[in-house]
Amino acid sequence: MSGKKSKSKPSGELRQSQVLTTFGPGSMVDLPTRSVVISGLTYWKGDRQPIREDRLRYKVLQNFNNKLKESEQLKDIQLYTPPQQSSDPQAAMSGIDAFIFPTWFLAQVDKPFEKNGKFYRTRPLVTWSAVKGGFKFEGKSYPAVPVRFVQACTNGHLSDLDWYTFVHNDFDTTCRRQLWLDEGGSGNDFEEIFVRCECEKRRPLSEAKLKDSKVLGKCQGHRPWLGPRGQEPCVGHKVNSNGDIVETGQPEYNRLLVRSASNAYFTQILSVISMPDQAAELKKAVDRFYEEDLQFAEDLADIQKELKKPKFAELANFGANVVWAEVKRRKSGLTIPDKSIKQVELEALLSCPEEMGKEVPAADKDFQGYARRLDTLDAKWRSSIDRVVLVHRLREVTALIGFTRFEAAMPNIEGEIDDLAINIRRANLDFEPKWVPAIENLGEGVFISIQKEAIHQWLKRPEVKAREQQLEQGFYKWLDTRGIPRDKAKFPGAAYIMLHSLSHLLITAVSLDCGYASSAIRERIYAFDDIGYGILLHTGTSGSEGTLGGLVEVGRRIEEHLGRALEYGRLCSNDPVCAQHQPDDQQEDRLLHGAACHGCLLIAETSCERRNEMLDRALVVNTVGGLGAAFFPDTVQ
Repeated sequence: MSGKKSKSKPSGELRQSQVLTTFGPGSMVDLPTRSVVISGLTYWKGDRQPIREDRLRYKVLQNFNNKLKESEQLKDIQLYTPPQQSSDPQAAMSGIDAFIFPTWFLAQVDKPFEKNGKFYRTRPLVTWSAVKGGFKFEGKSYPAVPVRFVQACTNGHLSDLDWYTFVHNDFDTTCRRQLWLDEGGSGNDFEEIFVRCECEKRRPLSEAKLKDSKVLGKCQGHRPWLGPRGQEPCVGHKVNSNGDIVETGQPEYNRLLVRSASNAYFTQILSVISMPDQAAELKKAVDRFYEEDLQFAEDLADIQKELKKPKFAELANFGANVVWAEVKRRKSGLTIPDKSIKQVELEALLSCPEEMGKEVPAADKDFQGYARRLDTLDAKWRSSIDRVVLVHRLREVTALIGFTRFEAAMPNIEGEIDDLAINIRRANLDFEPKWVPAIENLGEGVFISIQKEAIHQWLKRPEVKAREQQLEQGFYKWLDTRGIPRDKAKFPGAAYIMLHSLSHLLITAVSLDCGYASSAIRERIYAFDDIGYGILLHTGTSGSEGTLGGLVEVGRRIEEHLGRALEYGRLCSNDPVCAQHQPDDQQEDRLLHGAACHGCLLIAETSCERRNEMLDRALVVNTVGGLGAAFFPDTVQ
């Protein structure tokens, strides 16, 4: 990362995928001698390549405009890769700027401090201006490390603590004597960490961790990732009586944040798997002929007559009935319902042609999938599985649209960002968004479609309804603990949770055999009552690991892997505690889990589409809990 024009060595290096998933604008990164905050898009320099994915671009634009006033809405947004290093030695410096943050440091001067008979390790708090030229204390040079503690607000703003204000408990203090940080024990207990001034004022840092504490003062709207001009007004929000998030007109208060904690930065990303949208292709084909020819058609017979003409050969492939339905829609003035990201993907997967032999992946296609012949599937699985698609080639495009602090916004079951009105707001990547960073990966996958009628019959069983009610109550209690209005969040349902849990078991099972690490396999869960249900396991990288062929071979022997996955789900090393967990038990603080823990269902969060939430293996197979709500009977293994 470097913004200089000289060819000096950058302070650090990140992969393009890391810039989207972990270290995007507003994130804090540790370097050997200091910590930095990754800059906003204004400070990204160098060659950026455009990425074409119209469906994702439309969803990003829609997501931005949903949060803007009508007068402020964007007309367009573009997708570009992060800056790429050029092979041309004469090219301008390419990279991403980073700003020093935090600007307070702890000098490694160890001086014991005794208070009330207890000894503390104490180190002086010093600023970056005292450190950057080499810090000296009592005539000796000492290294310094960035302080662990910063402050942030629910709008994503970030700033240094005002250490003088905190230790003196006075926002108007003028004391500027030397500050010290006293740490007792291992230094991880906030009750044993004190800020001390040489004027003899001393205060425990734990006071800044109290719930709804206002001791850190009002947020001033600092956005250090946007440079010196990044400050903006900080306005608080609340949930009104209608369950809507509204501005209070008052500033938000700062909260204490550990710089390296997992809740310091949560990216918000949207991803799309490039698949042919049949409706979009039909619309494009009809567009060519509608004005001059098709709008004058009176009935299906007219369309059938027109499609016999050579110039309509492209339309003829869709069939006269489909074309007439589109013409009637246009004549009536009806609009096409806006499809979600996952709806288009599921429709494409369900319409893949049946394989005729050993198909070879085509390098010129973004998506290539073939369905296994159903008669090659083991008979005992045909009552629950109606389609297995071997995805020889797929292209996934992922875009970063913002980030949150303290709380992550989960995607909904349609694969789109759902802030759930969690009273945590997405921070901007730049002053005015004109583009967002995106990456594209090529890979492969396997799709398993579960019979729609089998799931509908399973959902009617009393045991399943009872378990679903428990999971739903746990979900609502989770909303209540976070102040989320219940009518602003939708419970995904037992079918989604069952498929999600089965997906995690499958990832564990296939990773032992397909050549990919489990963290390299990702999931997409499809749960639509009208379209269908299914699981897509896929992998994709910008390198060679995206096309090893392992997942396609998994699809050819999916029965073996499914049997192993169900076996993994029946018994957990933490049973019976895991199997008997009640999702609506607020005392355990696992309100989004049924029978699920690190011993059975939890996998790498990079693989899971919902951050390891909404899981319950009791919906997949029978466990020692004996609930009787399993989708797969004991006879299938």
